[in-house]
Amino acid sequence: MVPLHVLEVALRNAIVEAIEAVHGGTWPWTQGFIRSLPNPRGPAYSPKRDLEGCAGQQPTAGKVVAELKFVFWEKMLTNRHQGRLWDNHFYAVFPDAPRGVTASQRRSELRSDIEAVRRLRNRIAHHEPVFPRALQDDFDRIIRCIRWRNETTSNWVLEIETVRALLAVRP
Repeated sequence: MVPLHVLEVALRNAIVEAIEAVHGGTWPWTQGFIRSLPNPRGPAYSPKRDLEGCAGQQPTAGKVVAELKFVFWEKMLTNRHQGRLWDNHFYAVFPDAPRGVTASQRRSELRSDIEAVRRLRNRIAHHEPVFPRALQDDFDRIIRCIRWRNETTSNWVLEIETVRALLAVRP
């Protein structure tokens, strides 16, 4: 769980930096930002409804950030936000991501990784079996995502985590 927790904090902090660069520190209440979010009907997850619900109950942007679901941060990495956020801010908020491709390509890679991590996280949170998964690949994906945000942080996680030892003795 430690690598997952660190990833979530690193990811949301990076995304908040990009949002604030465009919409300012009061982004949870800024109509331009709120209008940019999808709002599907029915039971489907709605980033707009999630944000409005949190922003309506929390007094500060920091508290809103802490209350938003992990899927909110994943949805911020979709192509919908490429021009508004990621063209100009991806490499600024993920400074240790490898260069050599466009911000759009790296953002797409990150979104794919984060979706896979979110699914793993949800399985763990619901006490569902994860043994059939390629857990080493999942772990590597988590570390890679953290590294893109900050290599020092990923190195620290590698020093304190216990996942690799468990994977080594996996039956």
